[in-house]
Amino acid sequence: MTSAVLAYGRGRLDVALPAGCEPTVVRQQPLPPLDDPAAAVADALAHPVGSAPLAELAQGRRNACILICDITRPVPNGLFLRPVVEQIVAAGVPLGEVSILVATGLHRPNVGAELAELVGDPWVLDHVRVQNHDARDDEAHRWLGRTGTRGTPVALDRRFTDADLRIATGLVEPHFMAGWSGGRKVIAPGIAHHTTIRTFHSARFMEDARAAQCTLAGNPLHEEQLEIVQMLGEVYGLSTVVDEERRLVHVGFGEVVASHQAVVDRVGAAVLVPVGRRFGTVLTSAAGYPLDKTYYQTVKGMVTPLDVLAPGGTLIIASECSEGLGSQEFRAAQERLVALGPDAFLATLSGKDLADVDEWQTEMQLKPMRHGRVQLYSTGLALEDRPLTAVDVVDDLTAAVRASMDRTGDRGVAVIPDGPYVIPVVSG
Repeated sequence: MTSAVLAYGRGRLDVALPAGCEPTVVRQQPLPPLDDPAAAVADALAHPVGSAPLAELAQGRRNACILICDITRPVPNGLFLRPVVEQIVAAGVPLGEVSILVATGLHRPNVGAELAELVGDPWVLDHVRVQNHDARDDEAHRWLGRTGTRGTPVALDRRFTDADLRIATGLVEPHFMAGWSGGRKVIAPGIAHHTTIRTFHSARFMEDARAAQCTLAGNPLHEEQLEIVQMLGEVYGLSTVVDEERRLVHVGFGEVVASHQAVVDRVGAAVLVPVGRRFGTVLTSAAGYPLDKTYYQTVKGMVTPLDVLAPGGTLIIASECSEGLGSQEFRAAQERLVALGPDAFLATLSGKDLADVDEWQTEMQLKPMRHGRVQLYSTGLALEDRPLTAVDVVDDLTAAVRASMDRTGDRGVAVIPDGPYVIPVVSG
């Protein structure tokens, strides 16, 4: 093997490997793409987990609200939104009473051509009201109280809480804080008020060892999300799984918690990939478009492979960062990290009830920085923004791999083409 191919932007990046390199390519266990995605969606809606079929659930409802993830998730919305809407309407809900809400969390809204790309179906855009959640709009949220375990204040978008039929759709993939994306996570933080989001993204949650990828048992974020769903009441979920080519490999529907767990149980073994050892060099990606649009999202790909990075080794990540660093709040957090250093920055987070917006991503970046060296390859990041990454920015991946091999004395290199969508673990 003389080269590696990484997901990068809307395509792939070829990386020549230096002489003497002994690569180990880490990919998900293959899940075959579905031959007939439309039939699979219809079957999921007719044979749900923990609930009646959608055609029955929609009977007698006055209105319906469907959540979709924002542009940072490659959810195949175009495959299922129209069938879901049509079944709801066929059951008697007026089309004008069906709405779609983009679960942005604290991300920016998706509008124009980006919204059309996100929805993936012109018919849906033409016939269904599609709106973005705004976590900072106090009046748009309904107060539900506080969670019983950790006292998180819970306020959610009224358009969803007040709907007669509530459906959360999304993608099930490893998530570096919440264990797995999708399901309950589309509700919180997806359509939560900023105080809810900032509470369970504070240091007392983020520094918990169980707030990690593919971990649900004991994960404080997951446990809070489950409590929030219980406070909300009746919710249904449609969960999808895609492969490296973004083809649909699985879809499930039903009660939001049970159906999400069923999908996690089905795909978990394919995502967690055992390897025989730790490596002095890990070469990975931020999973390409849309996840590598910003440096903010790139941090996920720095955290997920740490189990196979030898202490003091080098993690090299390729991310296009076509939209730069990310939000202004994230930029401010990175400026503080650079000015203060990792230890002093972390000290500023302790004791906060409400995290500053997006500083939790900077906090998560501390994990790979504590573990070893981090290097970034990016063609989209402005030169003046490079210092704010707080990592080494490299322009030659081949040279970076060679230098790491020389420094660590380890010829083995773990190559992870699809970044945080696969979780390598040390076998045994």
